[in-house]
Parts: sequence; C-alpha cells; structure tokens
Amino acid sequence: MDSVEIMPGVHVTKYRCLILDDGPTAVLSDLHLGYEKALEEEGVYLPRFNTESIIESLNKVIYKYNPKQIVLLGDIKHDFRRIRSECEKEVKKIIELLRNVADVTVVKGNHDNFLQNILQDLNLKVVDYIDIRGFRMEHGHSDSGKRPVIIGHEHPSINIGGRIKFQCFLYLKKEGIVVIPPFSPIFSGSSLDGPETFMSPACKASHTDQADVYGISDSDVFYLGKLGEIREINV
Repeated sequence: MDSVEIMPGVHVTKYRCLILDDGPTAVLSDLHLGYEKALEEEGVYLPRFNTESIIESLNKVIYKYNPKQIVLLGDIKHDFRRIRSECEKEVKKIIELLRNVADVTVVKGNHDNFLQNILQDLNLKVVDYIDIRGFRMEHGHSDSGKRPVIIGHEHPSINIGGRIKFQCFLYLKKEGIVVIPPFSPIFSGSSLDGPETFMSPACKASHTDQADVYGISDSDVFYLGKLGEIREINV
C-alpha cells in the first residue's frame, strides 16, 4: 500500500515522506543536495542523479497528496563546510519547485551551514524547528525535549535476516518520537543493528527496541514489527 496511518491523521508513505492530514502537510528530510560534487573532491565519482531523482519523487508526492504545506526537515545540502555554486543552484531549484505549489518551511540540519545565505535571495528564513498540529518538528541532531516530535537525521534502515535491507520509518509510541528516512535516493540508510548505532539524542535516550518499524519498497510501505524483535531475527 502507498501509506500506513500510524496514529490518527499521521501517515508514513512509500515515498519516504510523512503526511499529516492537517493541511495536508508533507514532511521530508535529508535531501543532501550536492552530495556527488562533495564526493568528487574526495576522488569518488558518481553519476549526477540525486537532484533529478528528488524532483521526480517530489512531483509524485505533490500529485498524490496535493500538500498545502511542505516541511524540509534538515540536511537540505550535504557539504557543511562551504557554499558551492552547483549546490546553490540545486537548492534554489528544489525550493522554487515546492513554493509553486505549497508553503515551504526549511528546518536547519547539522549539514546546513550557510543555508540561510543560499535562501536569502528567495526571502525564506531557515528555522531550528516548527510546531504543527501539536508536533515539534526538528532535524534531530539536537533534542529540544518537546514531545511528540518528528525528526530525520538517523537515515534509518533495517536488515532482515542479514540479506534484505529496507529504509524505514520508526515510531516510538511511548516516547512520542517519529523518525523519517532520508528523501535522497542515494542514502540507503544506516543499519540499526543495536542501540549504539543511533545518532540522535532523542533516540539514544529511548527504549528503541520497542520502536515500531515500517519498511519501504518501491511499491509499498509495510509494518515489519518491533525493532528488538527484528534484531533477534538477525542474530
């Protein structure tokens, strides 16, 4: 199926974004624009497909859900050391596409140094968080302590039987935390093999074994079970 409602009015989707019925609002994270250029400077060469793939996926989200508000939940750009002209063009291209159809909020991630400089010409202010429908939305590299909270940052994925890997959403119901996967197709995800693999302070302080895991494929989003139970399969 295209989406699963994990709580009233909150849906995880196969498009690697979260949808709130209120608006509706689309929430996505970790685009990492300019990733290929950053790798080239380290001697690693990839085809330039990240931005065009993101645009294609965004168009699918827009067509499917017709969101009135879109929240970019941090790490819009990849290289946190500097502003690159190529990355600047990619960021502006994405923002202009989204602003043609919805109100856009850009939340700052840990890779988003100098992002405000890029968006200055578009009269768009980067924020540390936004509160919508009772949810705090922040990137996740730091923790405001507000709950319920929706974060990115983790790039979560899960291995099944040590052979099949899925990007995934995590829902920690008791703690009031939802973790969304990276929207960039380049990032296959960081395998959550144990509590020590989590990066965000919110997840590190939580009972992550009890997290509900929703896997993503090209055709579906589906419930996989509790994270701790899935880890037991891989032992």
